[in-house]
Amino acid sequence: MRFWPGTAYPLGATFDGVGTNFSIFSEASESIELCLFDDNGEETRIKMPEESGYCRHVYMPEVMPGQRYGFRVYGDWNPAEGQRCNPGKVLLDPYAKAVEGAVQWDTSVFPYKFEEPDVANPSDSAAFVPKSVVNQPFFDWSGDRLLRWPWHETVIYEMHVKGFTKRHPDIPPELQGTYAGLSHPASIDYLKHLGVTAVELMPVHQFIQDKHLVDRGLRNYWGYNSICYFAPHNEYASDKRPGAVVAEFKQMVKAMHQAGIEVILDVVYNHTAEGNHLGPMLCFKGIDNAAYYRLVESDKRYYMDYTGTGNSLNMGHQHVLQLIMDSLRYWIQEMHVDGFRFDLAATLARELHDVDRLSTFFDIIHQDPVISRVKLIAEPWDVGPGGYQVGNFPPGWSEWNGKYRDCVRDFWRGSERTLGEFASRFTGSSDLYADTQRLPYASVNFVTAHDGFTMEDLVSYNEKHNAANGEENRDGEDNNRSWNCGSEGKTDDPEILKLRNRQKRNFLVTLFLSQGVPMLLGGDESGRTQDGNNNAYCQDNELSWMDWENADWELLEFTRRLIRFRREHPVFRRRGWFHGKRIHGKEVKDIAWFTLEGKFMEEENWGEDFAKTVGVFLNGESIPNPNPKGEPVWDSCFYLLFNAHWEPLTFQLPSKKWGDKWNKVIDTAVDIIEAGETLHAEDEIEVQARSIAVLEAEKEQ
Repeated sequence: MRFWPGTAYPLGATFDGVGTNFSIFSEASESIELCLFDDNGEETRIKMPEESGYCRHVYMPEVMPGQRYGFRVYGDWNPAEGQRCNPGKVLLDPYAKAVEGAVQWDTSVFPYKFEEPDVANPSDSAAFVPKSVVNQPFFDWSGDRLLRWPWHETVIYEMHVKGFTKRHPDIPPELQGTYAGLSHPASIDYLKHLGVTAVELMPVHQFIQDKHLVDRGLRNYWGYNSICYFAPHNEYASDKRPGAVVAEFKQMVKAMHQAGIEVILDVVYNHTAEGNHLGPMLCFKGIDNAAYYRLVESDKRYYMDYTGTGNSLNMGHQHVLQLIMDSLRYWIQEMHVDGFRFDLAATLARELHDVDRLSTFFDIIHQDPVISRVKLIAEPWDVGPGGYQVGNFPPGWSEWNGKYRDCVRDFWRGSERTLGEFASRFTGSSDLYADTQRLPYASVNFVTAHDGFTMEDLVSYNEKHNAANGEENRDGEDNNRSWNCGSEGKTDDPEILKLRNRQKRNFLVTLFLSQGVPMLLGGDESGRTQDGNNNAYCQDNELSWMDWENADWELLEFTRRLIRFRREHPVFRRRGWFHGKRIHGKEVKDIAWFTLEGKFMEEENWGEDFAKTVGVFLNGESIPNPNPKGEPVWDSCFYLLFNAHWEPLTFQLPSKKWGDKWNKVIDTAVDIIEAGETLHAEDEIEVQARSIAVLEAEKEQ
């Protein structure tokens, strides 16, 4: 085959309409072979002739899109010094835009001999590893635009590509579980009718099926095991032709945008699927192990592990940072995604061992004119020392607010001494974000997420039930802050079912009326259950997939109306903080907190062990929520009554100056979001046990 020197940039395989340029970084290599594979798996090797700045490159004028390829890297094998080059292993391109195939767990995919881990295993892995695919970069994006929903108007729906579509009765079987299924009108119409503005897709970077799961007859369903940061996961493609997954993903994004829905990706840049020193060799480990991974300084056989998965990417290396920045820009500019949620983001912030909020990673993102303009969400923790960093990420970032989740769960299960914190979380968690010049939408509020109980299980189980995972129920979180309402698991008891339904409505109303950005776990709006499994990462089956046949349509309709209610009332989605120096007190003009008797909450009221009730006045007049002309927004005033006590309680409304006439618009005890009974100032109203009543002030004519 003919070949020319090519260029070092861009990295990866780049088709220009005539041929393909290949470039790969490796400071550790002595030489690198480009390996081309035909339809029968036959291999042609080309020694890459040129090197520029540790990048080997070659241009192949006869290589077209759809060509399968990989690399063999020649260099030193010295694990004690972190050197693990092994030309017996065919390696994926770190910049591959598409991948074909999956790992077959033959011994040849491991770079060492099982009986002697420091000795190289020379056996050829070519027949047992996935291959990179040259991508067709051209796509008709006409009519598409990147969406930019303002943060305070954003409603996020966390979902799984396969799980959402796999059992959908209106999606053709051949499209179920795929990107094409997600762009099907049945999927789009459901999301539009629900009212969400963004979908947050669980990992879609190419990932692998872990050997320990495959050996147990399980699969990596969640996908937090990335191996290629540019390639959409190929198992989610309905079109199985080499590289066709890219266009199918783009079409899905385009369909979402046409419906006014942003696409946010859950990305896993903190570790890779290659695991620790006993893991496989698929990509980075064989290209330049010491550059890509953080190694233990005293013995470089071993990997620093801040993620619990065996390794951590080396964010201190310029080419690793370049890889991640190039990946982010690619997904924005070429795939048109609208933002990212960074898994275990505290790991990305580690310079040496501590989490540094001014780390190089954040500096580069903030200076990048492309990445800095999309939605950036941190999962602000990892498993390393000092890894819990909720509230400590820099301006420009929003965060999954784990403190919100924990507090709201505790409040509604009746825990003591939670009222004061509940008030803070409900009003945007200013204690976490205001001091860093961030606004309420820095808090991504959630009650449930993929990791843990679904909302149905949160009110149905006291304990996790993870036996199906094959780990004797040892995996998963033990402290779930859940309450089964009187019976563990499924029950026919009508009173328990009634209470569970009320609790779900309480969680939903709290979530969508809190200041900040609400995130709804896919399926919570329709009562999806995992039968008490709070760690379903390996359950790629009916346990995790959306159960459309048994959906709770009444709860779904309640959720739809609630999201619409939030959209119609900007007082629940303010851009700025409430103006009082404290979140409660007599001098607060835009918010006020009241006791059962309709009196101002005093300091001592907040700390009472038994305090589980509060009334809150929200002033909808002149909200700092500028419209396009920069003018304030006007809304109704609202009075919310929270009763987390186990008995009904009678609240007295405050005096006339706070509102003369009130209409009940939400009552979680009876499942209404519409105009109900009318009350007047200082009237008494009974709020049922463990429920919320929302009153809207009737405007003067």
